[in-house]
Amino acid sequence: MSRRRSVRLRITAVATAGTLAVLLGLALLSSRMIGPLLVDSADDELRPALDTAVAAVSAGAEVRPVSPNFRTRVLDTAGAPADGAAAPELTPSDIRTLKAGVPVLRLSDSPPARWLGTVATAPDGAQRLVVVGTGLAGYDAARGAALRWLITAAVIAAAATALATWSAVRSAMRPVGRLRAAAARLGAGKRLPLPESRELRALAAAMNDLLARRDEAADRLRRFTGDAAHELRSPVASIRVQAEVAVAHPDPELAQEVLADVARESQRLSALVDGLLTLARSDAGELPAASAVDLSVAAADAAVRCAVADGPAIRVHAPPGSCWVYAAPSEVDLVLDNLLRNAVRHARARVVLTVLTAGRTARVVVDDDGHGIAEEHRAKVFDRFYRVQDDRARSSGGTGLGLALVAEVVRRRGGAVRVGESPEGGARFQVTWRTASV
Repeated sequence: MSRRRSVRLRITAVATAGTLAVLLGLALLSSRMIGPLLVDSADDELRPALDTAVAAVSAGAEVRPVSPNFRTRVLDTAGAPADGAAAPELTPSDIRTLKAGVPVLRLSDSPPARWLGTVATAPDGAQRLVVVGTGLAGYDAARGAALRWLITAAVIAAAATALATWSAVRSAMRPVGRLRAAAARLGAGKRLPLPESRELRALAAAMNDLLARRDEAADRLRRFTGDAAHELRSPVASIRVQAEVAVAHPDPELAQEVLADVARESQRLSALVDGLLTLARSDAGELPAASAVDLSVAAADAAVRCAVADGPAIRVHAPPGSCWVYAAPSEVDLVLDNLLRNAVRHARARVVLTVLTAGRTARVVVDDDGHGIAEEHRAKVFDRFYRVQDDRARSSGGTGLGLALVAEVVRRRGGAVRVGESPEGGARFQVTWRTASV
């Protein structure tokens, strides 16, 4: 349950914490702005009173307070009373500030006091400092009350945000829950329904694509496993039968013949297992390190390896100099060996291996003078375990994996392979590789 709600809780917690932090910051800022607002209001009321007092001093008239809440004083420039009253509670620093025309806020007074002042000239030419002040009743209380109320409002707003976010996320996650429930009930080969929401529709479509790829991979694996089991059964059964015959008839001449048959079947079984392992590594994404390989040298070596006594002749045509391709040496050998052995099995008298270069690509062309491959089979000869003539391929030692290995190795290096009709009368296999600079 906690895991199911973790995203909802996380989103709600983040939204609530963010809202509370912003509102608390605004509360602190607003509470600090209450004081300047009160002071500005007092200044707006004190300035007319100051102007009236200055006019009276300049005219030599008696200075009268405009309001009982205001204190209007006339001082000399040293700060001593010039109006016959007691000295005001102003420090020498306050007197200097007021003479400069700058207001004074005395927070140490109870209540805090605000003073405005300016210098005026009396009719006798004397310089007088006229000051007007008032107490800011409720200054501290207003700031504290404003802070408390704003914090309370911030907490209430954060709680409302938490409730709204929880409800909104719960409503938004409800289609996701339905999608999860549909995925849990999904049968083999079925697909998820596409919701109306654009985001969830894209998610469901991506999951359906994933399910399609999974089903396709599972089908390929089942077919591959079935084909592999079928192919492995044949040589294993043959070896077993041959061994049982040898045990039942302990004849030296028959034993020698049986051992030769067992050796051929074992070799075929070994080639089949090696091919299966290579395809399994390729399916798993394993890729050997690539380097520059001289295709001309590799072609000549492959022709020597694949030559069969009393078999068709293998001729190699390669350009003068080197022809470097980008691949692993083992991959080049695998491709050349499988193409040549396939051609040797089906050729009558001649196999031609040609290496060509053109710009940034290199081509290997293998021609034979055999029976060729009918057009309807050419698109399938690179499939795993596919044989054009099953009985003939078995009798000649084929496993049905050679051309599939060629196609897989060339494809993962960015190349291409295709089959067509040879001028020699048989089949032509062409492999294209990227050239490498050395």
